[in-house]
Amino acid sequence: MKKNILYIVILFSSIGFAQKSISKLLKKHNTESIPYISVQELAMPDSEAIILDSREIKEYEVSHIKNAIQVGYDNFSIETVEEQITDKSKTIVVYCSVGIRSEDIGEKLKEAGYTNVYNLFGGIFEWKNNDFTVYDNANEPTENVHTFSKEWSKWLLKGIKIYD
Repeated sequence: MKKNILYIVILFSSIGFAQKSISKLLKKHNTESIPYISVQELAMPDSEAIILDSREIKEYEVSHIKNAIQVGYDNFSIETVEEQITDKSKTIVVYCSVGIRSEDIGEKLKEAGYTNVYNLFGGIFEWKNNDFTVYDNANEPTENVHTFSKEWSKWLLKGIKIYD
């Protein structure tokens, strides 16, 4: 029994540590110009947010949040988004691996007049670290998560790390 309790404490403390570490990382790289939304808030059943994946297509094909629209980063086109999302007051949540690229895309959305834009805190890594499901290119649940690079993979604590 004590062993099980110790295991649970270690498991939850490592997730808490990872979240604090991701928080430090985001403070270093982001200005918080786009407000954060937590993975728990986004996962609420009544969430009607439009989810945009600001990672590259090879990342999206390995793993993405269900119903996310891949918009990319390097070749992001605000015109393409405006064709798909005409109501600029809709709630939009942008994510990437941890939340750095998604802040940049969120800023572009704000500049284009979208008024209800959020950045997913910790991105798809935090999503998976909290045991939420990710999907592959066939929209089937997967344990694989594209981690962008070996260096960035340290922020993913759960799932199978994929990078090229």
